[in-house]
Amino acid sequence: MSSLLRDFEVDAKNPSLEARQRWRSSVSIVKNRARRFRNIPDLDKQAENATKRHQIQEKLRVAFYVQKAALQSSTASRPEYKLTDEVKEAGFSVEPDELASMVRNHDTRGLANNGGVVALAKKVSVSNLTEGVKSSELSIREKIFGENRYAEKPPRSFFMFVWEALQDITLIILMVCAVVSIGVGIATEGFPKGMYDGTGILLSILLVVMVTAISDYKQSLQFIDLDREKKKIIVQVTRDGTRQEISIHDLVVGDVVHLSIGDQVPADGVFISGYNLEIDESSLSGESEPSHVTKEKPFLLSGTKVQNGSAKMLVTTVGMRTEWGKLMETLIDGGEDETPLQVKLNGVATIIGKIGLSFAVLTFVVLCVRFVLEKAASGSFTNWSSEDALTLLDYFAISVTIIVVAVPEGLPLAVTLSLAFAMKKLMSDRALVRHLAACETMGSATCICTDKTGTLTTNHMVVNKVYLCDKVHERQEGSKDSFQLELPEEVQSILLQGIFQNTGSEVVKDKDGNTQILGSPTERAILEFGLLLGGDFGEQRKEHKILKIEPFNSDKKKMSVLIALPGGGARAFCKGASEIVLKMCENVIDSSGESVPLTEERITDISDVIEGFASEALRTLCLVYQDLDKAPSGDLPDGGYTMVAVVGIKDPVRPGVREAVQTCQAAGITVRMVTGDNISTAKAIAKECGIFTEGGLAIEGSQFRDLPPQEMRAIIPKIQVMARSLPLDKHTLVSNLRKIGEVVAVTGDGTNDAPALHEADIGLAMGIAGTEVAKENADVIIMDDNFKTIVNVARWGRAVYINIQKFVQFQLTVNVVALIINFVSACITGSAPLTAVQLLWVNMIMDTLGALALATEPPNEGLMKRPPIARTASFITKTMWRNIAGQSVYQLIVLGILNFTGKSLLDLNGPDSTAVLNTVIFNSFVFCQVFNEVNSREIEKINVFTGMFNSWVFTGVMVVTVVFQVIIVEFLGAFASTVPLSWQHWLLSILIGSLSMIVAVILKCIPVESSQHHDGYDLLPSGPSSSNSA
Repeated sequence: MSSLLRDFEVDAKNPSLEARQRWRSSVSIVKNRARRFRNIPDLDKQAENATKRHQIQEKLRVAFYVQKAALQSSTASRPEYKLTDEVKEAGFSVEPDELASMVRNHDTRGLANNGGVVALAKKVSVSNLTEGVKSSELSIREKIFGENRYAEKPPRSFFMFVWEALQDITLIILMVCAVVSIGVGIATEGFPKGMYDGTGILLSILLVVMVTAISDYKQSLQFIDLDREKKKIIVQVTRDGTRQEISIHDLVVGDVVHLSIGDQVPADGVFISGYNLEIDESSLSGESEPSHVTKEKPFLLSGTKVQNGSAKMLVTTVGMRTEWGKLMETLIDGGEDETPLQVKLNGVATIIGKIGLSFAVLTFVVLCVRFVLEKAASGSFTNWSSEDALTLLDYFAISVTIIVVAVPEGLPLAVTLSLAFAMKKLMSDRALVRHLAACETMGSATCICTDKTGTLTTNHMVVNKVYLCDKVHERQEGSKDSFQLELPEEVQSILLQGIFQNTGSEVVKDKDGNTQILGSPTERAILEFGLLLGGDFGEQRKEHKILKIEPFNSDKKKMSVLIALPGGGARAFCKGASEIVLKMCENVIDSSGESVPLTEERITDISDVIEGFASEALRTLCLVYQDLDKAPSGDLPDGGYTMVAVVGIKDPVRPGVREAVQTCQAAGITVRMVTGDNISTAKAIAKECGIFTEGGLAIEGSQFRDLPPQEMRAIIPKIQVMARSLPLDKHTLVSNLRKIGEVVAVTGDGTNDAPALHEADIGLAMGIAGTEVAKENADVIIMDDNFKTIVNVARWGRAVYINIQKFVQFQLTVNVVALIINFVSACITGSAPLTAVQLLWVNMIMDTLGALALATEPPNEGLMKRPPIARTASFITKTMWRNIAGQSVYQLIVLGILNFTGKSLLDLNGPDSTAVLNTVIFNSFVFCQVFNEVNSREIEKINVFTGMFNSWVFTGVMVVTVVFQVIIVEFLGAFASTVPLSWQHWLLSILIGSLSMIVAVILKCIPVESSQHHDGYDLLPSGPSSSNSA
C-alpha cells in the first residue's frame, strides 16, 4: 500500500506546491468533488490572492518611497475633503477618508496642517490624551468611522450543505434510476405497488443526504468557533481615564493604544509618545528593514509588528479602511492547508475506489450477461417487456450502489471530522489549534522543548528575598509590611527610583479605585516590592523626566532607563540577569549605605548570594545605577555602575507539572527545559519537575553555542536543561534535534522566539505571556500557559491518528464484504442479495455514522503509555490488514452459507422464503457491522469495552443504528425489500454479528508485527491468557 500512496505524501508544515499539486492530480475517482474538497484550499484561488497581496504591498512601497517625498514638496497636490453634515453633527472635525489617506500616505504635511497629534485628537473628539475616549461615545464612533473588523466569508447555511451532499454523482444517477423505476413500475405493476422500489431508493437518498448535511453543518460550526477564537487579540488602551484591556474588534477611532515589544499594531494611527520604537512592516510592505517611528515620522500602520521599544498611539483608521483590512480580504478564501492524513486517505480512497468501480462494472456485466443468456435459453430473447427493462434498471442501480459503498468518500472527510472534534475539545481545555496539521503532528512528537517561567511554574511571582547593604532580607509572611528593611534614606530613594523608573509596566487605579499593576509577572513582582517599601509610582514618575529607555531584550537580558536629575546631570538605571549585570558594576552600596569599590572578595560574596538564591529555585535580578554628568547621545553605558540590590523572585512550580512530565516520559516524549534563567535556578526547578534526571546534562547557552557542530550533535540527546539561553540557542537546538530524526514541539512567548516556533514541527505559543508575533508563528496557542495543556494536545494528537485507523479498519471491512458478496452472488445466482436501498443504509452506517462513532472517541490514558507514532509508519498496518482479512473472511463465509444454503438450513418454505432469507442475510450483515464497529475500538487489545460508555457519541450511534435497523426490517419492507422477521431470526442475526467479537479475540492472538506496534499498542502474547488485558 505504501508504494501505491507515494504520490499522496505532503509535509505537515509548509508543504511544497509541487507535492500539493501532485496529490490533487492523482485523485481520479471522486463521487462528490464539492464535498470531498470543501476543506481543501483551491491552489488557483490562493495564487490569485497572492497576486492581489503582492499588488497591495507594491502600492504601499510606492506610498513609503514615492508619495512621502512628493507630499513633502510644497507643490504636491492633495485631495480636498469636505466635512459632511453627518460628521459635524457627531461632533467630529475631520473626515474618516482624510484620516485614512493621511496615515496611509505618511502625509506629515497633512498632519501638520491639522495641528499635530494633540490637535488631531481634538478633531476626533478626544480632548485629553491622558483620558482617552469615553465609553459612552463608542457607538457613534463606530457609526462614523467604522468598526475594527475585516471582511469575512459569510457562514454557509444548512441548506447549502444539503445542496452540496446532493452533488454526489452516484446519488444523482440513483435518483434518475429511481424516477425511471417509479415510472416503469407504475406502468407495469400499477399504483402504488409499482412505485415502492423507486420511492425506497429516493427515501434512502434523502436520509443519506440529511444525515451527511447535518454532520457537515455541525462540523462547520465548530470551525467557525475555532476561527473566531484565532482572531481574538487583546490590546491595552486608555479609556475613561483608566488603562484597560479590550478586544481588538472593540477598538475605535480616538482610542489611545499602548504598544510594547511583540504587539501587533491593531489599527492605523499616529505616534503620541514612546521610546526606541521600531516597527517590522514586512507583513504589509514586504520590507525586511525595521522602520523607526518618532514624532518626526509618526505614522503606524495596522498589521505591522512592534520589534523594539514601547509607545502610545492615537487610532485614526480602523477595519476595512486600512490597507491591512484589504490585505486580510485576500485571505478569506485561503483555506486551511491539507494535513498529511487527509492527503494519505484521499490516496486510499482513490485506490479502493478504482477497485470498487471495477467490481461494480463487472457485477453489472455479469448480471446482464446472465440475464440475456437466461432469456436466450428460455427462447424469449426476441421478446422484451417493460419488466425486463425494470430488471436491467435494477441491475444498474445495484451496480451504482456498489460504487456508493465501494468508493470510501468518508475516509478523508473522517480526518476533518476527527480533527474538528479534537480541536473543539482542546479549545475547551485551553489549547487553541491554529493549524489542523499540528494536531496530527503532535501525536508523533518525541521531544518537547519547554520554557520554564509560566509554563512549568505558576507565573505568580513575588520577591521572596533581597540582598541589600551587605545583608539578605527575607519576606516575612503575615507581617504587615512583609519586609523589615531599615535603609538609609538615600539608599531607599535610589532603590525606589530604580524600581519605579526602570520598568515597562504601570501602577494604575481601576474603576473601583483599587491599585492594579499592569505588566509582566516579573515586573509586577518588582513593582509590588517597591509599593511594600512605601514607594509611590505616580510621584516617582512626576519627579523625574525619562530621557531614554532601552526595553528588556532577551538577547541582552537586561533593560535600562536614563532619567534627568533635578539638580542637573542624569542617572542611568539597569536591571537584569544577575551574573550579566554584576559584571557591569564597579561599586556596591555597603552596610552603611555608602558606595564602595567592588573588590574580588565582594564579587565572590555577591556571587555566592546569587547562587544561594538560585539553588532555592528563586529567579534573581540585579538592580544597579550610575550618575552621569550629561545624557549620552548614543546607547546607555555598559559599565561603571553601582550595585544596589539583588532580588530573589519566587515562582512556584505549577501543581501537576511533575505528573505531566512523568506522563510524557512514559509516552516516550523527552522533555527539555530551555530558559533564560540562571543555571542553578533552572536545575533546581528542573529537578522539582522531574525533567533533570541522573545522567542528564544541564548546559548554559553560551557554552552550547560555542561547541563545534559534531560535538554539539553528540551531546544534544543528553541535554535536559539549557540555561541562560538566547532565542538563537533555542532555534539551534530545535534545528539539530530535527536533523537527528526527532519530532520537536517547542514553546515560546517572545518576539525573538518566532524563528524557533517556525522551525519546530509544532510551535506552541503562550496565550497569556506570549506576544502577538509569537502567536502568529505558532501552530498551537496554549491559552493557560500550562505544561499540562501541552501534554493534553499530545494525547489528542495520538487519539486523532488512532481513531482514524479504527475507522479505516471498520470501513475497509464493510467495503470488502459488500463488494465480494454482491459480486459472487451475481456471478453464481444472477441476483444480488443486498438491494440498492439496503446498500445505501449500509453505506450510511459505515460512512457518516461510522466516522461519528469511531473518529470522535476521546483519548484514553493508555495512549500516553505507548511510544510516539513514527512518521514513517505505514498507516494501514499489518495488524489492521489481519483484522480486516479475518473479519471479512468470517462474514463472507457466514453470509455465503446463508445465501446458498440458507433456505434448507433455516427450513424456509413458501412463497416468501426468498424474501425472508434475503432479509436475514441483510440483517446479519448489518449486525456484523454493528459488532465489528465495537471490535474496531481497539486495533490490538482484546478488551474493547473500556471507556465505551464514556463516549456518548459512540453509544448514541450504536443505539440509533440498531433502532433504525429494526424499523427498516419490521416496518419499511415495501421500500427496503425486507419482510418482518421472527424472534428466532432476529436472535440468529444478532448471534451471527456477536460471533465476530469472538473472531476478533482469536485474530488478536495471532502475532503479525514485531514486539512493539508502531502506534504504541503492546502486542499480545500468543494464547488467550491476555484476554483480560485492558
